[in-house]
Amino acid sequence: MLRQALLVASRSGGVRKLVETAPITRGMVHRFVAGGSVDDALRATEELTGEGLLVTLDVLGEDTLDAGQAEATVKAYVELLDRLAGAGLGTRAEVSLKLTALGQAFDEDLALENARRICTAARQASTTVTLDMEDHTTVDSTLRILHELRRDFPDTGAVIQAYLRRSEEYCAELAYEGSRVRLCKGAYAAPEDVAFGSKDEIDKSYVRCMKVLMAGKGYPMLATHDPRLIDIAGALAVLNEREPESFEYQMLYGIRPQEQRRLAGQGAQMRVYVAYGQEWYGYFMRRLAERPANLGFFLRSLASKS
Repeated sequence: MLRQALLVASRSGGVRKLVETAPITRGMVHRFVAGGSVDDALRATEELTGEGLLVTLDVLGEDTLDAGQAEATVKAYVELLDRLAGAGLGTRAEVSLKLTALGQAFDEDLALENARRICTAARQASTTVTLDMEDHTTVDSTLRILHELRRDFPDTGAVIQAYLRRSEEYCAELAYEGSRVRLCKGAYAAPEDVAFGSKDEIDKSYVRCMKVLMAGKGYPMLATHDPRLIDIAGALAVLNEREPESFEYQMLYGIRPQEQRRLAGQGAQMRVYVAYGQEWYGYFMRRLAERPANLGFFLRSLASKS
């Protein structure tokens, strides 16, 4: 129930004001967000890649209803990709993209065109784009845009959320050769008829989806911090005779960094999801909802400062 409340609060203006002004917030945000600027993102990327890790970068921002703001997001990504190219990081760092930040909510064609521009910049930087999956109401639109983008940019990555009841079906449709698919648990509120509600159900769905992807011909990107699921992924790699370079693990910046380095040290492809920018609120609240220990610490600190 508390997790659901946090996910709802991630889109609440009133709660946002309280959280953004709380003294404790800044330190907590810095655990999950690399900083507010592209310079901060580049510093984090250089540090992580220097330790043998891969990176995917997210310019924070979502749910825009303004074409001007969508254009600003495109320009921010193009600048980021230009900087990655200039630093020679294109082979180690890609970008993750939320289509609602590009106008998806009010003009799907505009979001597609904006995504094309970012994919073009990524190609010029010798890297790739992965389309983040967001609220369950955007799934069909996101998959349509993915299909269109892959006509010209076949390396565009997809994301499937295991908490959705149709996730195994989506994975089966996307497990073809050359298809990059990130599998995550899902971090948005959704009704019971659309999504599994319990952790046990979601974990079982994740394993089913992972089996489909690891047995398929695509490139699975397994986004989880769960030690048990990581062990199962390793077993599936052996079962399906997958070489280490044929799939990767993904984790969030600031969560289980020692485990990230351990996997990379063993020769696994290990990618860190690095978010940065000023529009951190929704992202931060979803991270709290995912991690009960972080949530408890934050709420106790918030209460003591109010």
